[in-house]
Amino acid sequence: MAKKARRKLEEEEEAAFEFPAFDEQAFVTKEYELGGGLLVVGILTLGVGLLSWAISLTGLTVWVPLGIGILIVAASPFVLQRVRTHSELYTKGDWAGLLVLEFFGWLALWFLLLDLVPLGH
Repeated sequence: MAKKARRKLEEEEEAAFEFPAFDEQAFVTKEYELGGGLLVVGILTLGVGLLSWAISLTGLTVWVPLGIGILIVAASPFVLQRVRTHSELYTKGDWAGLLVLEFFGWLALWFLLLDLVPLGH
């Protein structure tokens, strides 16, 4: 009975999990690509925020810049795929993070600009 238990223990040790080899080149490539994607999203955020503020200054209802901003944010993944060559490396979490960052950055910039230069002045 002891031999069976010892053999089973040895088999479990042999079948222990081993971490796969770390691919440094793939990691650096993905991080570089995400940094470039973040730069593109930042430029889009700045543009959408300024556009929303400019439309708000014209006196149109708040729904017009809000709708245009949401459409641009929704279309930004397609722009990002055209601009960044290795965007296929992004995971769903990477895409979600970029879109959330763009959406809230756009709203923050738009509201900040509206607060600095109030409507009607």
